[in-house]
Amino acid sequence: MKYCLLFLLLFILSLSVSAQQRSIQIYVATDGNDAFPGTKKKPLKSIEKARDLAATHQGKNSVEVIFEDGTYYLQDEVVFSPKHSGTKDHPIVYRAANTGKAVISGGTLVKMEWQPYRDGIYKAQVPAEIDLIDQLYINGQNQRMARFPNAVPGKNVFDTWDLVHTKEPDLANDPLNPERIASWADPTGAYVHAMHQALWGDMHWIVKGRNADGTLELEGGWQNNRPSPMHPRYRMVENVFEELDVPNEWFFNKKEKTLYYYPEAGVQLKDAKVEVVRLQKLLVFEGTKENPVQFLELKGFVFRHAARSFMENKEQLLRSDWTTFRGGAIQFTGAENCTISDSEFDQLGGNSIFVNNYNRYITIKGCYIHHSGASGVAFVGDPAMVRDPLFRYGPQDFEGMDLTPGPSGDNYPQDSRVEDCLITMTGRFEKQTAPVQISMSARITVSHCSIYDVPRAGINISEGTFGGHVIEYCDVFNTVLETGDHGSFNSWGRDRFWTPDINQTAEQVAKNPDLPFLDILEPNIIRNSRWRCDHGWDIDLDDGSSRYRIYNNLLLNRGLKMREGYDRIATNNIIINNSLHPHVWYPNSGDVFKGNIVSTAYQPAVMARGIAEDGKWGAQLDSNLFISNEADRIKFIQNQADINSLVGDALFLDPENGDFRVAANSPAIRLGFENFPMDQFGVVSEKLKRIAKQPEIPRVLALSVGPESKVYEWYMCSVKSVETMEERSAAGLSDTNGVLMLSVPVYSNPGRAGLQAGDVIVSFRGTLIKDFEHLQAILKENSGQKELTFGVMHNQEKIEVRLEL
Repeated sequence: MKYCLLFLLLFILSLSVSAQQRSIQIYVATDGNDAFPGTKKKPLKSIEKARDLAATHQGKNSVEVIFEDGTYYLQDEVVFSPKHSGTKDHPIVYRAANTGKAVISGGTLVKMEWQPYRDGIYKAQVPAEIDLIDQLYINGQNQRMARFPNAVPGKNVFDTWDLVHTKEPDLANDPLNPERIASWADPTGAYVHAMHQALWGDMHWIVKGRNADGTLELEGGWQNNRPSPMHPRYRMVENVFEELDVPNEWFFNKKEKTLYYYPEAGVQLKDAKVEVVRLQKLLVFEGTKENPVQFLELKGFVFRHAARSFMENKEQLLRSDWTTFRGGAIQFTGAENCTISDSEFDQLGGNSIFVNNYNRYITIKGCYIHHSGASGVAFVGDPAMVRDPLFRYGPQDFEGMDLTPGPSGDNYPQDSRVEDCLITMTGRFEKQTAPVQISMSARITVSHCSIYDVPRAGINISEGTFGGHVIEYCDVFNTVLETGDHGSFNSWGRDRFWTPDINQTAEQVAKNPDLPFLDILEPNIIRNSRWRCDHGWDIDLDDGSSRYRIYNNLLLNRGLKMREGYDRIATNNIIINNSLHPHVWYPNSGDVFKGNIVSTAYQPAVMARGIAEDGKWGAQLDSNLFISNEADRIKFIQNQADINSLVGDALFLDPENGDFRVAANSPAIRLGFENFPMDQFGVVSEKLKRIAKQPEIPRVLALSVGPESKVYEWYMCSVKSVETMEERSAAGLSDTNGVLMLSVPVYSNPGRAGLQAGDVIVSFRGTLIKDFEHLQAILKENSGQKELTFGVMHNQEKIEVRLEL
């Protein structure tokens, strides 16, 4: 009997403990009421009320806030502060009752009474409280502001042109043609969008009025940290009433409170769902290091309708090419152990997720992020944490530099993850963006992500501060579709050691070998991933990128670029139809390229300047397999490269279907190459795998070394015409023109004028110099002159040089 009583007592006690530990459920519905208790039968209506009710259980119970199907139109951004946190033992989860059926919106549903206007256009009055419309959605699809030139299906750059590396204007489509400007009654409030002249991103202006000479009064252009004039070809204007001329375009007359819209044929406007966008941020996590927001999760939502941010994108990010806007549809500041999972980010106007300054253990998992106006996920720290920060491309002042390693504090993102995410079609409105952007952060992991169809890099690391990032099992392709001189993966390393003058950097590093590693404290790792870029490099380690470990990667098209930097080790990679691109390396860089399979000879640029006296490239370039010919292997043997490398058939198992593992008897195996999986790139969850695209798998070509470029002797110097993307990138050119100086004796006329190896003569009296023959023709035409002034690209900056003849 006593055993029965004891069992009953234990059973009752277990029920009591279970009741204390069970999750509290709070329900929210679009037809709920905030006066209700939040039960399933009597749900709340607003996120704010549910948030405050969930906070009353903080530390006592785990809480699930469950959102029934429907669209939740926010009146204002919703802020989660530390008082709304969960705890490790009792987290708070906000989730959709049915994944993908609960929509969090920064817009407004508007009832419209449409009336025919003219030429297929309709008009309607909008409610008095709406004084600005940033975006218009009809039946869930984002429509276009009235614009010129009009969008063209299938085109990349601003949805109007195919990308062509040219400076030739498109006069028929120039929105700044004086005649077109004169046809607009009032352009005030219009936007001008233009690509950077060198296609390094884009810039934007708002029209403040019309000048007396008929040109536009513009404000803006600050959206690129290496600014330039507008690209003469790739530019367009929007929000001009007179340009409302094709279906899916609209214009809002703020003074008349009238919306004009040109619907597609078959759209019944009287039944159409009309939504306008108001808010720039939807959900904001706002805490501090001392009192962070903790243990909150957002799960299974769709986030939609956030305003564009291109005019607020103006903060410089150190010496990268980027500026940034610190905001996103979801923004984390001062958060720890918070998660977004299984959610969709749909057609948001700016950054979808922005992880700002101090954050730890933020996880973005299982999400589908598409058609973002700017970046998909951005991690950006506080520049005040960087010692001796510089914000523009240019020289470094080494005198009095703070030589303390590492950051000055911890106000930056660290130990956070983006995993199993499909991110595509970002950068719809801003081109200097990326599906994943990392700046002034530490130990960010990007794992099993599928990333494609974007205007610039798929993953971008802006500088070396502070390292420890891991990029693994990713599938990144169809990148750099609207820009140039970039890669599917791109990085810069313009840190404390770096200056555009590589000789100056080499001198400083010789004095202090620790200098390159003051800001990047741990290596960045790129591994087990697949890359394909068609307008740049598959992996682009640009200016100063240092301390990288690159292994087990499949590069499908444009190879691996390693511009000047220190301590890069690339091993066990497969480069299809391409090779290593070494650019302007430092002496004693410590770089290693070993045990890789490559298809062609290396493709160097300006390697004669700055390398060691014995001509050796890096610490070791050897034991690689060339699948082309012996000439490719020995092409740079004078630089002590590939003495022990081999030439032969790699014996790929199934290259037609993307399996580039090699057979057991492959010569690569004899060199130490190890196979790595070919079926683990990209997303892993079934729901995302079903919709994820795959890259085009190239046919392995029988490539061999091409004809040597023609080198000319000119005023005791060796020169050649600029011919390749590598030479163009190394010099910072916006097109493939000019005359490259290969060697410049100090006693030669060009040497006395200040020209150096690596400089490019690009212009004469405003005329672009196309090649060496063109330069010779100019000299002949001006043979009576004692000296001529040329435009020269020197350390990626244009200068003028007077040359005695």
